[in-house]
Amino acid sequence: MDYRRQQRDPTRHMVGIATVVLVHVVVIYAMMTGLVRTAVDIVKKPLTATIIKEAPPPPPPPPPKKIEAPRPPPAFVPQADIPAPSDVATSGPTITAVTAAPPAPAQAAPPPVVAAPAPPPPPPKPAVRRGVTPTHREDPVYPRGALRAGIEKGRVLARVHIDEQGNVTEVVIVSAEPPRHFEKAVTDALKEWKFKPEGEKYVAEIEVNFALKD
Repeated sequence: MDYRRQQRDPTRHMVGIATVVLVHVVVIYAMMTGLVRTAVDIVKKPLTATIIKEAPPPPPPPPPKKIEAPRPPPAFVPQADIPAPSDVATSGPTITAVTAAPPAPAQAAPPPVVAAPAPPPPPPKPAVRRGVTPTHREDPVYPRGALRAGIEKGRVLARVHIDEQGNVTEVVIVSAEPPRHFEKAVTDALKEWKFKPEGEKYVAEIEVNFALKD
Protein backbone atom coordinates (compact mmCIF):
# COMPACT_ATOMS: atom_id res chain seq x y z
CA MET A 1 0.00 0.00 0.00
CA ASP A 2 1.30 3.53 -0.72
CA TYR A 3 1.22 5.50 2.56
CA ARG A 4 2.06 8.77 0.95
CA ARG A 5 -0.99 8.58 -1.21
CA GLN A 6 -3.17 7.62 1.67
CA GLN A 7 -2.04 10.66 3.70
CA ARG A 8 -2.68 13.01 0.74
CA ASP A 9 -6.19 11.60 0.08
CA PRO A 10 -8.57 14.64 0.02
CA THR A 11 -11.53 12.50 0.96
CA ARG A 12 -10.32 12.02 4.52
CA HIS A 13 -9.73 15.75 4.95
CA MET A 14 -13.23 16.47 3.85
CA VAL A 15 -14.74 14.19 6.45
CA GLY A 16 -12.88 15.98 9.26
CA ILE A 17 -13.84 19.40 7.98
CA ALA A 18 -17.48 18.36 7.73
CA THR A 19 -17.44 17.11 11.33
CA VAL A 20 -16.05 20.43 12.64
CA VAL A 21 -18.65 22.41 10.71
CA LEU A 22 -21.43 20.25 12.11
CA VAL A 23 -20.29 20.80 15.70
CA HIS A 24 -20.23 24.57 15.21
CA VAL A 25 -23.73 24.50 13.74
CA VAL A 26 -25.05 22.58 16.76
CA VAL A 27 -23.44 25.06 19.18
CA ILE A 28 -24.83 28.07 17.39
CA TYR A 29 -28.26 26.51 17.34
CA ALA A 30 -28.11 25.86 21.02
CA MET A 31 -27.15 29.43 21.82
CA MET A 32 -29.96 30.73 19.75
CA THR A 33 -32.59 28.53 21.26
CA GLY A 34 -31.49 29.12 24.96
CA LEU A 35 -30.41 25.56 25.56
CA VAL A 36 -26.99 26.72 26.63
CA ARG A 37 -28.48 29.19 29.18
CA THR A 38 -30.59 26.46 30.70
CA ALA A 39 -27.54 24.25 31.09
CA VAL A 40 -25.60 27.12 32.66
CA ASP A 41 -28.47 27.85 35.05
CA ILE A 42 -28.53 24.20 36.06
CA VAL A 43 -24.81 24.27 36.67
CA LYS A 44 -25.04 27.60 38.58
CA LYS A 45 -27.91 26.36 40.77
CA PRO A 46 -26.71 26.80 44.40
CA LEU A 47 -25.97 23.68 46.28
CA THR A 48 -27.62 23.42 49.68
CA ALA A 49 -25.34 21.87 52.24
CA THR A 50 -26.74 20.86 55.63
CA ILE A 51 -24.30 21.01 58.55
CA ILE A 52 -25.17 18.46 61.22
CA LYS A 53 -24.10 19.70 64.60
CA GLU A 54 -22.52 17.17 66.91
CA ALA A 55 -24.67 16.40 69.89
CA PRO A 56 -23.24 17.86 73.15
CA PRO A 57 -21.92 15.34 75.72
CA PRO A 58 -24.34 14.42 78.50
CA PRO A 59 -23.92 16.47 81.68
CA PRO A 60 -21.95 14.81 84.53
CA PRO A 61 -24.03 13.16 87.23
CA PRO A 62 -24.69 15.31 90.29
CA PRO A 63 -22.39 14.65 93.30
CA PRO A 64 -23.86 12.38 95.99
CA LYS A 65 -25.55 14.21 98.78
CA LYS A 66 -23.92 14.01 102.19
CA ILE A 67 -26.22 12.46 104.71
CA GLU A 68 -25.62 14.17 108.03
CA ALA A 69 -26.27 12.16 111.16
CA PRO A 70 -29.05 13.65 113.22
CA ARG A 71 -27.72 15.71 116.07
CA PRO A 72 -28.80 14.61 119.53
CA PRO A 73 -31.15 17.00 121.25
CA PRO A 74 -29.53 19.26 123.82
CA ALA A 75 -29.42 17.86 127.31
CA PHE A 76 -32.11 19.18 129.56
CA VAL A 77 -30.58 21.12 132.41
CA PRO A 78 -33.13 21.90 135.14
CA GLN A 79 -32.93 25.45 136.29
CA ALA A 80 -32.65 26.08 139.97
CA ASP A 81 -35.45 28.01 141.53
CA ILE A 82 -34.08 31.43 142.39
CA PRO A 83 -36.14 33.22 144.98
CA ALA A 84 -37.47 36.60 144.10
CA PRO A 85 -35.53 39.62 145.34
CA SER A 86 -38.40 40.59 147.59
CA ASP A 87 -38.22 37.24 149.41
CA VAL A 88 -34.49 37.55 149.98
CA ALA A 89 -34.81 41.03 151.32
CA THR A 90 -37.59 40.23 153.75
CA SER A 91 -36.08 37.00 155.12
CA GLY A 92 -33.91 37.77 158.14
CA PRO A 93 -31.10 35.81 159.76
CA THR A 94 -32.20 32.83 161.77
CA ILE A 95 -28.97 32.23 163.81
CA THR A 96 -29.04 34.24 167.01
CA ALA A 97 -25.86 33.03 168.75
CA VAL A 98 -22.91 30.78 168.00
CA THR A 99 -21.60 28.55 170.78
CA ALA A 100 -18.07 27.24 170.46
CA ALA A 101 -17.88 23.46 170.75
CA PRO A 102 -15.71 22.18 173.59
CA PRO A 103 -12.40 20.70 172.47
CA ALA A 104 -12.29 16.92 172.29
CA PRO A 105 -10.34 15.30 175.11
CA ALA A 106 -6.87 14.19 174.14
CA GLN A 107 -6.59 10.46 173.72
CA ALA A 108 -3.95 8.70 175.66
CA ALA A 109 -1.17 7.17 173.57
CA PRO A 110 -1.32 3.37 173.47
CA PRO A 111 1.33 1.65 175.51
CA PRO A 112 4.35 0.55 173.50
CA VAL A 113 4.28 -3.02 172.31
CA VAL A 114 7.13 -4.98 173.75
CA ALA A 115 8.27 -7.70 171.38
CA ALA A 116 8.73 -11.11 172.89
CA PRO A 117 12.37 -12.09 173.08
CA ALA A 118 13.50 -14.38 170.34
CA PRO A 119 14.16 -17.95 171.37
CA PRO A 120 17.82 -18.74 171.82
CA PRO A 121 19.44 -20.37 168.80
CA PRO A 122 19.95 -24.10 169.04
CA PRO A 123 23.35 -25.10 170.27
CA PRO A 124 25.79 -25.75 167.48
CA LYS A 125 26.30 -29.36 166.60
CA PRO A 126 29.64 -30.77 167.51
CA ALA A 127 32.22 -31.00 164.78
CA VAL A 128 32.66 -34.70 165.52
CA ARG A 129 29.72 -36.74 166.81
CA ARG A 130 30.12 -39.71 169.13
CA GLY A 131 27.70 -42.50 169.90
CA VAL A 132 26.04 -42.46 166.47
CA THR A 133 24.08 -45.66 165.80
CA PRO A 134 24.09 -46.98 162.22
CA THR A 135 20.96 -48.30 160.51
CA HIS A 136 23.05 -50.96 158.78
CA ARG A 137 26.47 -52.32 159.79
CA GLU A 138 29.06 -54.86 158.70
CA ASP A 139 31.37 -56.35 161.39
CA PRO A 140 35.05 -56.34 160.48
CA VAL A 141 36.82 -59.65 159.99
CA TYR A 142 39.68 -60.54 162.33
CA PRO A 143 42.82 -60.15 160.22
CA ARG A 144 44.81 -63.31 159.46
CA GLY A 145 48.03 -61.44 159.87
CA ALA A 146 47.13 -60.69 163.47
CA LEU A 147 46.31 -64.37 164.04
CA ARG A 148 49.67 -65.50 162.64
CA ALA A 149 51.38 -62.88 164.77
CA GLY A 150 49.61 -64.24 167.87
CA ILE A 151 47.78 -60.94 168.58
CA GLU A 152 44.67 -61.75 170.65
CA LYS A 153 43.08 -58.28 170.84
CA GLY A 154 43.18 -54.88 169.23
CA ARG A 155 41.57 -51.42 169.22
CA VAL A 156 40.97 -48.96 166.33
CA LEU A 157 39.55 -45.40 166.54
CA ALA A 158 38.19 -44.04 163.21
CA ARG A 159 36.31 -40.95 161.98
CA VAL A 160 33.63 -41.59 159.39
CA HIS A 161 32.45 -38.83 156.96
CA ILE A 162 28.70 -39.17 156.26
CA ASP A 163 26.76 -37.33 153.49
CA GLU A 164 23.17 -36.00 153.42
CA GLN A 165 21.70 -39.41 152.51
CA GLY A 166 23.51 -41.23 155.36
CA ASN A 167 26.18 -42.87 153.17
CA VAL A 168 29.82 -43.14 154.26
CA THR A 169 32.06 -41.20 151.90
CA GLU A 170 35.42 -41.47 153.72
CA VAL A 171 37.04 -43.33 156.64
CA VAL A 172 40.01 -41.80 158.47
CA ILE A 173 41.95 -43.90 161.03
CA VAL A 174 42.79 -41.82 164.11
CA SER A 175 44.64 -44.49 166.14
CA ALA A 176 45.22 -48.28 166.10
CA GLU A 177 46.63 -50.65 168.78
CA PRO A 178 48.69 -52.47 167.77
CA PRO A 179 49.41 -50.53 164.58
CA ARG A 180 49.49 -51.94 161.00
CA HIS A 181 47.25 -54.96 161.72
CA PHE A 182 43.56 -53.90 162.05
CA GLU A 183 43.34 -50.65 160.03
CA LYS A 184 42.38 -52.18 156.67
CA ALA A 185 39.76 -54.51 158.15
CA VAL A 186 38.10 -51.57 159.95
CA THR A 187 38.18 -49.33 156.87
CA ASP A 188 36.60 -52.00 154.62
CA ALA A 189 33.83 -52.70 157.14
CA LEU A 190 32.93 -49.04 157.93
CA LYS A 191 32.54 -48.13 154.24
CA GLU A 192 29.52 -50.49 154.12
CA TRP A 193 27.74 -48.89 157.09
CA LYS A 194 24.53 -46.81 156.59
CA PHE A 195 23.21 -44.02 158.83
CA LYS A 196 19.94 -42.12 159.12
CA PRO A 197 19.83 -39.31 156.52
CA GLU A 198 19.76 -35.85 158.13
CA GLY A 199 19.96 -33.62 155.07
CA GLU A 200 23.46 -32.44 155.95
CA LYS A 201 26.97 -33.79 156.14
CA TYR A 202 28.67 -34.61 159.41
CA VAL A 203 31.54 -36.64 160.91
CA ALA A 204 31.10 -39.49 163.38
CA GLU A 205 33.80 -41.02 165.56
CA ILE A 206 33.60 -44.82 165.95
CA GLU A 207 35.72 -47.15 168.06
CA VAL A 208 36.14 -50.82 167.00
CA ASN A 209 37.57 -53.45 169.37
CA PHE A 210 38.96 -56.88 168.35
CA ALA A 211 39.23 -59.90 170.66
CA LEU A 212 39.83 -63.61 170.10
CA LYS A 213 37.33 -66.00 171.65
CA ASP A 214 38.04 -69.59 172.62
